[in-house]
Amino acid sequence: MTTCVFVQIRCRPGTTYRVADAIALKEIHSELYSTSGEYDLLMKLYIPAGEDIGKYINDHLLDIEGIERSLTTLTFKAF
Repeated sequence: MTTCVFVQIRCRPGTTYRVADAIALKEIHSELYSTSGEYDLLMKLYIPAGEDIGKYINDHLLDIEGIERSLTTLTFKAF
C-alpha cells in the first residue's frame, strides 16, 4: 500500500517554473499545482510501500535546484 503525502514547496524568487519543470521530469508526483501564499507549489505524491517517507522526499525531490523550503503533510484516511 502506498502513502499519500502533500508537499508544499517554496522556491527561490524567479525559479518556480524551473522547479515545476524539474519535478515534472522526475515523474514522481500525482498532481502539481502553483499556489498563492507562503508556498509556491503544492504537490501530491504517493510514497511506495516500505519506503522511508523523509528519505524518499529528500532523495527524489529536495535535490532540485531552486527549492528553498518544503512542508510535508502526511495523510491517514480518505473520506
